[in-house]
Amino acid sequence: MPEPVIRNPILPGFNPDPSIVRVGDDYYVATSTFEWYPGVQIHHSRDLVHWRLLSRPLNRASQLNLLGDGDSCGVWAPCLTYADGLFWLIYTDVKRYGRTTVGGASGASMRDFHNYLVTSPTVDGEWSDPVHLNSSGFDPSLFHDEDGRKYLSNMLWDHRPGRNRFAGIVLQEYSHAERKLIGPVTNIFKGTPIGYTEGPHIYKRGGYYYLITAEGGTYQGHAVTMARSRDLTGPYELHPETYILTSRARADVALQRAGHADLCDTPSGDVYMVHLCSRPIPNRGRSTLGRETAIQRMVWSDDGWLRTADGEGIPRVEVPAPGLPAHPFPARAAREDFDSPQLPIDFQWLRSPYPDELFSLTARPGHLRLYGRETLGSLFRQSLVARRQQAHCYTAVTSVDFTPEHYQQMAGLICYYNTSKFHYLHISHEETVGRYLRIMSAIPDGVMADAFTAPVPIPGTSPVHLRAELDHDRLYFAYSLDGTDWSWFPEHLDASILSDEASAPGLPNFTGAFVGMACQDMSGTGRPADFDYFEYREREYLIDPRRP
Repeated sequence: MPEPVIRNPILPGFNPDPSIVRVGDDYYVATSTFEWYPGVQIHHSRDLVHWRLLSRPLNRASQLNLLGDGDSCGVWAPCLTYADGLFWLIYTDVKRYGRTTVGGASGASMRDFHNYLVTSPTVDGEWSDPVHLNSSGFDPSLFHDEDGRKYLSNMLWDHRPGRNRFAGIVLQEYSHAERKLIGPVTNIFKGTPIGYTEGPHIYKRGGYYYLITAEGGTYQGHAVTMARSRDLTGPYELHPETYILTSRARADVALQRAGHADLCDTPSGDVYMVHLCSRPIPNRGRSTLGRETAIQRMVWSDDGWLRTADGEGIPRVEVPAPGLPAHPFPARAAREDFDSPQLPIDFQWLRSPYPDELFSLTARPGHLRLYGRETLGSLFRQSLVARRQQAHCYTAVTSVDFTPEHYQQMAGLICYYNTSKFHYLHISHEETVGRYLRIMSAIPDGVMADAFTAPVPIPGTSPVHLRAELDHDRLYFAYSLDGTDWSWFPEHLDASILSDEASAPGLPNFTGAFVGMACQDMSGTGRPADFDYFEYREREYLIDPRRP
């Protein structure tokens, strides 16, 4: 009988910056959500093989308000730990991550990062209002020492000209009684020559404090660095191989961009490390699936250093499982009919802590009603509800009941990366055409450009079924008036633009592709669109659906 294996990635689609904790027989992984609301995804497993999305803890305005946060800003790199009968969640809300420009010239790289702490006695219960910790950098992490004291580490940002922006890992004690950081701030690790030192986590074992960091940037140069010290504040000596996991200079490895890691052990002492990775589109090198989460089996060597179980230091698609009792979860339904007053957990929206302004599941029972709000370029109130793309090939179908009366009113099916990268099949209205369908694409090509297909008139006012078929970097749209007979748009759209790697120069891109539903009313009247269902089915491969 074959040995059980874990197949990577364990969390497919946009699920970066994983932080893992074991509590008893349960394993939890928290991942970043950036501008998507609610904030932080927490996933659950009992065997490290099967995983389910359990909760998103930052779900109210007092905890998180992302209105105005730019693309790829918002919630970065959560750290999930458990101590003293509480779950502790640390996270960054990035309000700005860009360069100041004056008269077209690039200025100081001044950025705003605010780090917070929330707690809860249960991982899927209600979490506390946040404690603001500091704003000196991002990727905060909380370490609980054996004597009960707690320490916050984070990367330090230095905006001054001629300096290393990633100025090292700083450490400061946290007083839970006083609900604030106390004592001196110490820079404990300046990083290695590949730079971009971030993502710290501290562990204690055998009299040593072990520090792992992410380095090399979150693209193809990413790596997991390890160092250790007898003293918490250092000095830290580097691992003999420096990087304990990386796919740098290994284009042959299926899991690229390996880095930003965290450790856990099983009750029997097996060690596993979660890390981010990506699976680029073959022959294109673009990661529409975003940065995903994988896991590797690790071992402590006789010299007291951690290494991958095979000693190779590269990420593997198949990893030995720990031999725990199998614990699969029920498969998620491919079709959502919106019969519940709660939004299905696979779906999120953008930025706003006030979802009632954007959508309703009770205004028309059995439908998701989106209220027409701001443009797809807005950083404030967008009526856009979507789910992650989690495979290179999928079919997505929905039905929308929408009768616009003006060209400023639009609703439909969207394949979305951010405000400047999307393909949008939508219904709108023209004086000379009446109600019509067309595709709008926002395409990054060094300068941002919008492209439109010719309008296709739609008779009557009945609901219209909309469909997207994705095959790696090829996207096709279709529509139907009865849900059976489909009319295909002739355009073959470039889906690779829905990726981190496709962008105008200088713009941050750290998320992943979504597919979902959207509605705009730029006239300000809030005209609604009602979506009857949404279906998402993953495919192994796709044959051009336009062929007879």
